Amino acid sequence: MRSRCWSWLVVLALTLLVGCDHATKLGAERELRGEAPTPVVRGVDLAYHQNHGIAFNLERVLPAPGRTAVIVLGGLVALGLLGRALWRRRGQVTLEVAGYVLVLAGALGNLADRLARGYVVDFIHVHRWPVWNVADAWVVMGVGALMIAGIRAAPPATPPRAA
Repeated sequence: MRSRCWSWLVVLALTLLVGCDHATKLGAERELRGEAPTPVVRGVDLAYHQNHGIAFNLERVLPAPGRTAVIVLGGLVALGLLGRALWRRRGQVTLEVAGYVLVLAGALGNLADRLARGYVVDFIHVHRWPVWNVADAWVVMGVGALMIAGIRAAPPATPPRAA
């Protein structure tokens, strides 16, 4: 029973996180498309962008005819690996599980965007940094949670024995 409840909580969390991502992207399309950047605080603007590539334009190394297939296939493989890692921890409520849920939600949000539109909507521009979106924030927070969980789980270093 605990595993079933856990599964529903994960599905609910994913739905809420992906829904939040898509709601903000829809708002960005409606309010920011065709407009000048809107300053939020010093060094941060809201500006509509269509991201046809992948992180930091890494798709440039791919031949043009195969880019979409490689990007979508890579996204599906990543989702599968994340889903498997999450499934292996079913029933657990830990920082590691939260990290996997966040990364999975970010990947789902951007992959759904790419499949539906052919590009990802980005709209948060921190100066001197690429434009990003809420799904990207989920991925970064998830990786941070996984790093912290990994550091916590690492066994303490034992001092070397004197000979």
